[in-house]
Amino acid sequence: MKSLEPLLNLQHLCVNEKANDSSVESTKKTESSTTPLSLDEVEVILGYEFKNKQLLEEAFTDASLGEDFSNERLEYVGDSVLNLLFTKDQYFEYPDLSPGVLTRLRAANVDSDKLARVAVKHGFHRFLRHKKPLLEDQIRQFSEEIQRYPLHSNGLVDVPKALADLVESVIGAVFIDSNSSIDIVWKVFKDLLEPIIRRETLKIHPVTQLYEMCQKKNLKVKFVDLWKESTTFDVFVDDQFVGRGSCRLKKEIAHNRAAKDALDNIVRILDKKDT
Repeated sequence: MKSLEPLLNLQHLCVNEKANDSSVESTKKTESSTTPLSLDEVEVILGYEFKNKQLLEEAFTDASLGEDFSNERLEYVGDSVLNLLFTKDQYFEYPDLSPGVLTRLRAANVDSDKLARVAVKHGFHRFLRHKKPLLEDQIRQFSEEIQRYPLHSNGLVDVPKALADLVESVIGAVFIDSNSSIDIVWKVFKDLLEPIIRRETLKIHPVTQLYEMCQKKNLKVKFVDLWKESTTFDVFVDDQFVGRGSCRLKKEIAHNRAAKDALDNIVRILDKKDT
């Protein structure tokens, strides 16, 4: 997770992007984009009307398109604003929680997995202008896989980062357009970000959970890296095979899936060991 950036200087941030002379052409369907940008429809989804429409167009323009502007700067702003909003909200909602738990809770709500879900749920991805040939397939697969994990996958699915970046960009656009009002941003996005992960629904990462469980039982955990050979990881507990995970695209996800598979099997194995 990115560190919380100071927001004081953002009060004086001035957006003065040069208008695109070929604005009609820029909204045409690109090779890998989906639907041409409809500012009106996006504003309906947000429940917010922009004073500066250029900000919204910028938020939905990926750098891969090769335009004179992209959403990278707004993403930077939105990331900082979102971290501040959750920090503020959770500080007052959980007066008894330690900074460590609050940090984990905030991280779960602002990471790529959670934000990409927001983009898919509200259809933001339909308006993203880009030239990423593989993105549409990634989004489709992501949309299918998250059905098994209603709140968060904890590293078990491949997340299209462009979707998370898009949500942060839109948050940044609303922040700048509203004259740097975090109250307006929270009003616009609080419902859009639901379901928000709360203390009672916060899950532990499968790798962390596996190590913690085995440590309590004085058991030794060993991951065997077979990713280069077969895109898999094997897990052994006290030299006994307990799980396997695979992912062709990312080694880290294969590692996480192996831990999850081991967790699913470990209870049965421990029961046998106890008897």
